[in-house]
Amino acid sequence: MIQIGAVASASASDGRTRDRVAQLLLERGSATAAELGAELGLSPAAIRKHLDAMLADQLVETREVRNTGPRGRGRPAKAFALTTAAREDLNPHLYDGIATAALRWIEQHHGPEAVTAFASSQVVALEERCRAALLEAGDDPIARAEALAEALTAEGYAANATVIASGGQLCQHSCPVAHVAAEFPQLCDAETAVISRLIGTHVQRLATIAHGDRVCTTHIPAPTRVTPATTVRTDT
Repeated sequence: MIQIGAVASASASDGRTRDRVAQLLLERGSATAAELGAELGLSPAAIRKHLDAMLADQLVETREVRNTGPRGRGRPAKAFALTTAAREDLNPHLYDGIATAALRWIEQHHGPEAVTAFASSQVVALEERCRAALLEAGDDPIARAEALAEALTAEGYAANATVIASGGQLCQHSCPVAHVAAEFPQLCDAETAVISRLIGTHVQRLATIAHGDRVCTTHIPAPTRVTPATTVRTDT
């Protein structure tokens, strides 16, 4: 006979595991069942059980993984990502309504320039905290982006940095002001300016959660390599 306490304990354990799965997906954007299982120390069968339950509750959705290597046998691997509703539950925006109303009031009475000034003022403290975290990152923009990703993750942005052919990418899988920034892009512009100043180079925003994308993606160009000039003698 199964004891009620044992059932409750098992349910609580399942809930904690699914919270960990959700947090990993928030930080990474997406991951396969094998990747999640390896990270959490779970068997394929166990991780599938949790993912199936989260699919049924519409907490995650699937997408096919692009395979860049030789095609093997079997079905294509699938990655799992949080649904929009699940991301919002993990990062609730309790004060979006009043924040949006306040910015509308500022814009109505003082113009869009005042909203821009307000947005810039709001990221000053964030910039100072992140700058302190980058003190040992050196001058390389990609190394600074990696250090910045760690600092932003500590601030609740669930960020990571990756190296790509044209330089690097800084991805933020969570945005505390996404709903407000959808109406007032000055918030995104101010944040992008902070990223540029901290990394020390021009950057380009490719996607934002505020505009309906899954991730805020910022491109960081590769450092320009200066070729030494060659002197050609003409007096011979």
